[in-house]
Amino acid sequence: MLVFVYDKTFEGLMTAVFDSFELKQVPDKLVDKQHENSYMFTQIHSVSTDEQRAERVWKGLKKKLSYKYCQMLFHVFLSELPEVDLLVFRYMRKVFESNYNIEREVGDAVVIEVMKIGQKVSREAQKLAMFVRFQKTADDIYFAAYDPKFNVLPLMIDHFQERFADQQWLIYDTRRKYGYYYNFKTVQEVFLDNENFSTATGKLDSNSMAADEKQFQELWKEYFKVLAIKERINPKLHAQLLPRRFWKYLTEKQQ
Repeated sequence: MLVFVYDKTFEGLMTAVFDSFELKQVPDKLVDKQHENSYMFTQIHSVSTDEQRAERVWKGLKKKLSYKYCQMLFHVFLSELPEVDLLVFRYMRKVFESNYNIEREVGDAVVIEVMKIGQKVSREAQKLAMFVRFQKTADDIYFAAYDPKFNVLPLMIDHFQERFADQQWLIYDTRRKYGYYYNFKTVQEVFLDNENFSTATGKLDSNSMAADEKQFQELWKEYFKVLAIKERINPKLHAQLLPRRFWKYLTEKQQ
């Protein structure tokens, strides 16, 4: 068995693809340094992430795939599903080994699986834009916590930066313990030492909340109640269009 050990970054994965062709070897497993010792009596190759090698692979992919499918590979990688990196690795190798565009190779199991996962990740990213809820903090930053199935936050930063360019905001992934902060000019990745909010609901602590935020939340709840037409309430359809796993973040759903 041949195992490639890499840093679990997308750049590292593309470097692994480069190494694979250079060594004329295809790994059976892709693991991080932490799990390297789990494979006894196994041939190990350590991949050193190299920006130049990764860039050569990326440029090669862009020559043979459409922009949509190049981005899809990154989306699939962000799904964090078991052995998804090996799936993306095999897809990339297949791209370079083929004399034609493999995007529509519907008879290929690797191609089909990449398409399926890519669609799931894209839908999850769209839900982030639809269901995220901001709360105003005491220091005038609009804060939102979220727990997406996949690591989709990097895919939506441009959307939020364009949509909310006139205010400071921080969106935080409670599952992966990181977020992005926008300061009117740039977006920065952040890690919070003190989480002054509920990881279960994303709700800010009272001391961290702006003085008028609580009032706005109560007004929104009242508006939601008045707007709703009781005779047209359809719980089943409502849950279908607005999955229950998002309710904990929605002000109108809070008691």
